[in-house]
Amino acid sequence: MSIANEQAERIATTVITGFLGSGKTTLLNALLSHDGMDKTAVLINEFGDIGLDHLLVREVSEDVVLLNSGCICCSVRGDLISGLRDLFVKRTRGEVPAFDRVIIETTGLADPAPILHTLMTDPLLTSKFRLDSVVTTVDALHGEGQLDTHPESVKQAAVADRILITKSDLADDATRSSLETRLRHLNPAAPIHVVSMGDIEPDKLFNAGLYDPTTKSMDVQKWLHDAAYEQHGDESHEHEHDHKHDHEHSHNHPPHDVNRHDDHIRSFCITFDEPLHWDAFVTWAEIFTQMRGESLLRVKGILNLVGESNPVAIHAVQHVFHPPATLPGWPDDDHRSKIVFITKDLGPQVIRDSLYHLNAAASETAETATTPGHGKNL
Repeated sequence: MSIANEQAERIATTVITGFLGSGKTTLLNALLSHDGMDKTAVLINEFGDIGLDHLLVREVSEDVVLLNSGCICCSVRGDLISGLRDLFVKRTRGEVPAFDRVIIETTGLADPAPILHTLMTDPLLTSKFRLDSVVTTVDALHGEGQLDTHPESVKQAAVADRILITKSDLADDATRSSLETRLRHLNPAAPIHVVSMGDIEPDKLFNAGLYDPTTKSMDVQKWLHDAAYEQHGDESHEHEHDHKHDHEHSHNHPPHDVNRHDDHIRSFCITFDEPLHWDAFVTWAEIFTQMRGESLLRVKGILNLVGESNPVAIHAVQHVFHPPATLPGWPDDDHRSKIVFITKDLGPQVIRDSLYHLNAAASETAETATTPGHGKNL
């Protein structure tokens, strides 16, 4: 079965996260009002917490209700795995209407990494659901202060595929611009949208991964987002952004406070001109996820592997690497390996050097690389 068919059979899953009061509820209400969202299941912690009462139609079971939009809303009182499993079983049995998308809303103080780990590692969930996008809401007026004082807010922005600056009508242009600049430095791979009252088209938030069901193709440029490496140069092997340096020289910020949590967050892209040996990359991934997994907030990459004519996509959140996916082809004539990192207290030098040396050793010994399609997985 092709990658596209495998992706199409799994249910697209979007995680909406963001700090307390950043507009997740407003965004969710607005999204569910759009045409084409009627086959959506929404998983939340408690119904009362997110204010969807005015959208409720009737209770299907103890934890599941139907909304007047046609969507299903599921209250997860236990853990996420059991909630998703139960909802899928109800769908299979016809106890709830069929749905082709799941939206999971986290609490405002949540670290989103455990949810992403669950979606990427549980065997049943990975066979039925695919992580499509992570959407993070950031309050236009209070966002910078939250980034200064709450590490959860920093991590929510760092792992996002899409960032929404909300409540834009409450902040002046200078405040919004300063926040947007800071978020771009924190996570250059994520497109940023400024919204008011959750007003945004769903297609700008969904299909952020490799597979787009509307075209049944892989959009590699969307996956990596050109800005992640183009903003930091296009010639060197390492494109690094150091937040401390930038903020100290920014006209939008006062002298930098070393206690700012995002002073520890870096984003950079590492490229390799020569093809990589799959065994070398797997060894590198195993070492770093075991020893420095907490520092790998998000990793996305397209690899040119020895012995493979097509590129391979890799994706990781902290300690967990998603199974690699072989793509149908390269998006352009640039066949270099490109890996985008968002890290905490971990710079590009040790990553680049360790992977370079492991790959050089594999080349010297002329060992046959084990590709994703021939046995060894991450």
